[in-house]
Amino acid sequence: MLKYLIVALALCAVAHADDWKPKTGEEIRQIRVECLKETPLSSEAISQLKNLIFPDEPDVRQYLTCTATKLGIFCDQQGYHADRLAKQFKMDLSEEEALQIAQGCIDDNSQKSPTDVWALRGHQCMMASKIGDKVKAFVKARQEEAKKNASA
Repeated sequence: MLKYLIVALALCAVAHADDWKPKTGEEIRQIRVECLKETPLSSEAISQLKNLIFPDEPDVRQYLTCTATKLGIFCDQQGYHADRLAKQFKMDLSEEEALQIAQGCIDDNSQKSPTDVWALRGHQCMMASKIGDKVKAFVKARQEEAKKNASA
């Protein structure tokens, strides 16, 4: 068990030290598809996620953990990486402001929550922040644009 922990910590450290880059929209879409295959969600849960509602349910938590891990912004040993969160989701904020917000959402899981609960907690914090407000506005604008294009 100790060997596994050491290897896991080393892998997480190596992953954190690499030249990680924010994912493109297409890469994010592909990761979501992969995670839906790994953790199938009900049509109701998918509908909620499309509306940026993230219920505290095991399948949704596992899906969010999967996407955050595959995006490279979360590691089950260290949790969220504030620097990567800031780069991936800064929207039109300065990276410094985004980093301050992200750092405010990082916790060391001192309560020893299961990984999926820990990941959801950080996600909820980010979505309740100024970054979350900007993400919500961006998604809403894209949904409205898609509706216009569909009726044209």
